[in-house]
Amino acid sequence: MIYLQNLAKTFAKGSANEVRALDNVSLQIAQGEYVVLVGANGSGKSSLLNAIAGSFWLDSGSIKFGEVEVSQLPDYQRSKWIARIFQNPLSGTAPDLSILDNFRLAALRTQKKGFGIGINRHFRQKVQEKIALLQMGLENKIDQAMGSLSGGQRQALTLIMAIMDNAQILLMDEPTAALDPKSAHNVMQKAAQISQEFRLTTVLVTHDLKDAHQYGSRVIQMQNGKVIRDLDFEQKKQLSRADLLDWF
Repeated sequence: MIYLQNLAKTFAKGSANEVRALDNVSLQIAQGEYVVLVGANGSGKSSLLNAIAGSFWLDSGSIKFGEVEVSQLPDYQRSKWIARIFQNPLSGTAPDLSILDNFRLAALRTQKKGFGIGINRHFRQKVQEKIALLQMGLENKIDQAMGSLSGGQRQALTLIMAIMDNAQILLMDEPTAALDPKSAHNVMQKAAQISQEFRLTTVLVTHDLKDAHQYGSRVIQMQNGKVIRDLDFEQKKQLSRADLLDWF
């Protein structure tokens, strides 16, 4: 469960460029829920995602993961709960390292550091088994440099990293914006599958109304830093794409 209580954030306060990014936002997101955030540019949806991730300090408000208050924790201390997929496929992975080395780095976020953090046969086999879930043949290329892969392949592997290190929360900020249509479709399908199978609490920011309509168990619209619509699963099922378009 994610508890957000009265989140407020203003950037460039007191200047001509002042922006009220979050205006006393309060939400509860249940474990395993898949929430889609929509809204125009500047509506606050990416700011809300970044607030959960700890990318900046709030002016006020409280964030809890379950019973743990995390508002005062920086992003790297929240990473044991959170896996994140960025808009740019080049973000979130180390391009010069192999696929296997990238998975080892991801695993270190939640495991105690010690003399046993190296790559052994058991870890290699575990990585291959998990990557095989993607059905992309990448389990046979784990010694290949991450930077040699396509954007779609890198985004898909980032999804698998989320379940490798036992993350509980998956944050996706326009994860398919830089991908071709086929790769985008594959990544979104795999994300939905993995989110459901491993009961990840998932928050997706998207401008793609097709994806907002097709995926997720709840849809939230933001405007001027506030939540103006919040539709649950049954309400979302009644929406058409035309309904979503009318919101804008």
